[in-house]
Amino acid sequence: MVTKTQLERLGLFDAKVPRYTSYPTAPHFSDAIGSGEHASWIEAIPEGAEISLYIHVPFCRRLCWFCACRTQGTQSEEPVRAYMDTLLAELDLLQTHLPAGVRLSRLHWGGGTPTLLSPGMMETLAGRVAEVVPFAEGAEFSVEIDPNEVDEARLSVLAAAGMNRASIGVQDFDPMIQECIGREQSYEVTRDVIAAIRAHGIESLNADILFGLPHQTNEKITESVQKLLSLSPDRVALYGYAHVPWMARRQGMLPSDALPTPAERLELFATARKLFLWDNYAEIGIDHFALPDDGLAKAQKAGTLKRNFQGYTDDQAEALIGMGASSISRFPQGYTQNAPATGVHTKAIREGRFSTAKGHAYRGEDKMRARIIEAIMCDFGVRTAEIVRDYGISAATLTAMFREVAAQFDGLLRVTEDGLTIPADAQPLTRLVARAFDDYDGAKARHSSAI
Repeated sequence: MVTKTQLERLGLFDAKVPRYTSYPTAPHFSDAIGSGEHASWIEAIPEGAEISLYIHVPFCRRLCWFCACRTQGTQSEEPVRAYMDTLLAELDLLQTHLPAGVRLSRLHWGGGTPTLLSPGMMETLAGRVAEVVPFAEGAEFSVEIDPNEVDEARLSVLAAAGMNRASIGVQDFDPMIQECIGREQSYEVTRDVIAAIRAHGIESLNADILFGLPHQTNEKITESVQKLLSLSPDRVALYGYAHVPWMARRQGMLPSDALPTPAERLELFATARKLFLWDNYAEIGIDHFALPDDGLAKAQKAGTLKRNFQGYTDDQAEALIGMGASSISRFPQGYTQNAPATGVHTKAIREGRFSTAKGHAYRGEDKMRARIIEAIMCDFGVRTAEIVRDYGISAATLTAMFREVAAQFDGLLRVTEDGLTIPADAQPLTRLVARAFDDYDGAKARHSSAI
């Protein structure tokens, strides 16, 4: 049995470790990659292939203090409308580079607050996307919905446009915690919006909830999780709040002295985890839970679970194209990221070029290490046969690499001729194990806490 003392000694409570939604992680992207690479990698997508599309809307009516996403507040529709024009122009630009017959397997609108768009803007954007990249059979169209920023007209437009999965941010239902983090959203408002979503025939529902918030206790997170379970989401992301006020200045509004200790964070996670498991949710990776008939649970059973910038996914598309300011794209050749500032992004699109500001082209062992890290994050282990088959490394060399990593973790990891496994009681160390395979020194990444 792994003890808290062992976890502490191995660095779980004080390490700053990436969430590994990419490899290498975004802090290691370079400005050596620009719009030329982005365009050529789009053009290299095979004709008739299926791709994913992410559209970023970086506006919020209010800025939640806990959030570290790239967003900006607005009370006016004018900047939103101008940004919409840029998105439409960016779709036009994409169309000029996209090979024939490409179809869309996944479409996700994120932010920010996509439901800040007016019904007319939503209809226009969805229609233009469908013209540029038509939906493939069985495609999924998901939208992040702020229960405080959505109405019947918007839901009607989204449902008519094909939205078949909604994503609701809950964070915590406790009124004091909500006030503390600048996110007031009652259980009743959330419940009624979810009912309205389902009334439109949208049955698939994601929900996000946070642990590690100021003033959170086991009793409070128990109540919030039980309220969330009463709404029967299909999948839940149980994210650890990352307090990074040096990156997100608004987080300075939170009382840091009221944050739980690292050991208390682990207890909060364990408490919430038990509740999801008791309610028959399957545990997906390090921080997701899904009902048995959800796509994530099926992918986990089939060994096809993947990880991308939205977290865990069952999407098998090799290319994910990010649109809008700060969006990140993933290609078989590497990663690209758009300019984070909306003004810089808009200027580039108006000049007829992508706004790619930085990225990374795979080299050396990148693809192999990326797959090893993804397997660790998704499956808590790596199969030797798969890596040997796909990346041309010998079984002996790979096993030696596994043993070298295992030696860093007090013998808690299991290494056999079949591969490397993280036993259940050592799985809190998963991100640390993944970092051990990071050839770009993930220990220097300071954008999230270890738990």
